[in-house]
Amino acid sequence: MTGTEGPDSGRVELDGSQGEGGGQILRSALSLSLITGRPFRISRLREKRDPPGLRPQHLACVRGAEALSGGSSEGATVGASELTFTPGPVRAGNYLFEVGTAGSTPLLFQCLVYPLALAGGGQLTLRGGTHLPHSPSFHYLATVWQPVARAYGLPVRLTMPHAGFYPEGAGEIVAEVGEPEEPPLLVELPARGMLREVRVSSFTGGLPFTIAERQSRAAVSALRERGILAEAENRPLAVTRSVGTVTFVLAQFEHTIAGFTALGERGRPAEEVGREAAVALADFMETGGALDEHLADQILLPAALLASGRLGPATPGTTRFSAARITDHLTTHARVVERFLPVHVSMDPGGDVEVRPR
Repeated sequence: MTGTEGPDSGRVELDGSQGEGGGQILRSALSLSLITGRPFRISRLREKRDPPGLRPQHLACVRGAEALSGGSSEGATVGASELTFTPGPVRAGNYLFEVGTAGSTPLLFQCLVYPLALAGGGQLTLRGGTHLPHSPSFHYLATVWQPVARAYGLPVRLTMPHAGFYPEGAGEIVAEVGEPEEPPLLVELPARGMLREVRVSSFTGGLPFTIAERQSRAAVSALRERGILAEAENRPLAVTRSVGTVTFVLAQFEHTIAGFTALGERGRPAEEVGREAAVALADFMETGGALDEHLADQILLPAALLASGRLGPATPGTTRFSAARITDHLTTHARVVERFLPVHVSMDPGGDVEVRPR
């Protein structure tokens, strides 16, 4: 189902400065190009970022897309503001990619997992950062993204032999990616329902374990102040060169799951890290959204694959959900998806989103 030309198989032209103007446009375009077989050209790449242009972590996504498909690119150099990518047919199999010290393995994973699954599956071994600012954490992928992917008939098993923190990275995640199974006919998540369970997980890698204990105590206390009871666990993480800490709060609702990550950094009190993750959950619960803002963005691609028939016959193949808020990230991603696939993404200011066949 990957790399085949459809009725709209011409080159897609993208403006990298539109919407949030970050790396999301490039990553989404690479994934969708591999899936549809359509080449693309992107100009004004990351124009709103400092520094602008292609950075090493984005270049890793380009190289990964080339390796999966035997595709080619023009302009793929650090600092470039324009890039052209032409995919080949994606090949199932096992792949190893080095993202670099401060590169995000979760973001590279989300760029490559859908094309690989549609091509028949395989294994992705990705080395770099696993817990970085402005990126999903490994724990978010494994506990929030993964169940959603499975609900769309996309079986993925994730493990993390080593964690990698900023700036050294040196972590590793391994993804066993299966072929798509029977897809749902309709996905509706209009409300999250009752809160069933909250779990605080506090981790340290290469640092004193007491830091993890301080983080979790602060998170549990901050949640209790807001009337939310939580269980806590503290665990060490295996690391190689990097050291770091993370607090992850997972909330299980009647119909949905939400996750919130806070990262430690040099000179930052452990209690502040724990409180940040707890407050993020509390703020989410003040909204009416079924999905947190990150999952609302990440569900768009599997929802579009369902709506376009790429996951198999599914009628009506529509996904409806409510988001905590409509972000620039979400609207930018939606517009890119619509350029590659015959789907329509509608959003209203109240947070309701629908992805349906066009």
